[in-house]
Amino acid sequence: MSPKDVDVLIIGSGPAGYTAAIYTSRAGLKTILYKGDQPGGQLTITSDVENYPGYPEGIMGPQMMIDFENQASRFGTDIKNGMIKSVNFLDKNLQAIAEDDTLINPKTIIISTGASAKWLNLESEQRLNGKGVSACAVCDGFFFKDQVVGVVGGGDTAAEEALYLSKLTKQVNLIVRRDEMRASTIMQNRVLDNKKINIYWNSEVKEVLGDDFVTGIDIINNKSKEISNIKLNGLFIAIGHKPNTDIFKDYLNMDESGYIKTIPGSTETNIKGVFATGDAQDNIYRQAVTAAGSGCMGALDAERFISNNY
Repeated sequence: MSPKDVDVLIIGSGPAGYTAAIYTSRAGLKTILYKGDQPGGQLTITSDVENYPGYPEGIMGPQMMIDFENQASRFGTDIKNGMIKSVNFLDKNLQAIAEDDTLINPKTIIISTGASAKWLNLESEQRLNGKGVSACAVCDGFFFKDQVVGVVGGGDTAAEEALYLSKLTKQVNLIVRRDEMRASTIMQNRVLDNKKINIYWNSEVKEVLGDDFVTGIDIINNKSKEISNIKLNGLFIAIGHKPNTDIFKDYLNMDESGYIKTIPGSTETNIKGVFATGDAQDNIYRQAVTAAGSGCMGALDAERFISNNY
């Protein structure tokens, strides 16, 4: 199989990858995009998206990603199913190998592999994902206005989600596995002072209840082994995210969680010609619109790099 020589290789789809592809392809750069193992990213498991500009009536997450893909295709992006299984950034010339063993020689690489939410690994949780189970309060909290919800977790993310949801919902039930939170002191104090947040200490979710949508949860107390039932309409899993960056760990600077470090004000990594966008490098905002914005930045950075070096 002969090597593929391209201007831009985009690894991963989703808002960041597809936006980058739209920009590089429109600029006349030969662009190839590999979708990855979850084409379209986390939005493909999101039902209604109502906070992305340009969709006044909202849109289903999977359809939104189809629209993004079609726009990238329209400008000539070569979109491939499958994954990039390895990369080589040691030589001056960048290289990547796809899972079908295609060798790709790109002038630049834009990483948009995203991050995956950590789940409880319950069958009922996965069955009701998008039907009341979510990993993003900012994305989906609005749908539970004046209702009762639960948040699972004890770190800063869980505290932030609980506080955010307390502004929208009737009550927030925070399920904490230990007898204390891992969140920073200031976040813990805010949670403890909030009368709308009810904390269940030493507790874990045993089952998510409901047939077509969430109706409640069963929790178990780790110490007493007592099982309790909580009636609620939505459950937010806030035990962290894992960036999908393992294949780059031998080459790129990352933080302790695996998020790729970029030069402030750009998408540049420590390797020339390699740019990181979206949730692979953003552990703060994790929104479709910010991912798309960083995809645009990555494309412009890549275009500038090619112009200056080739």
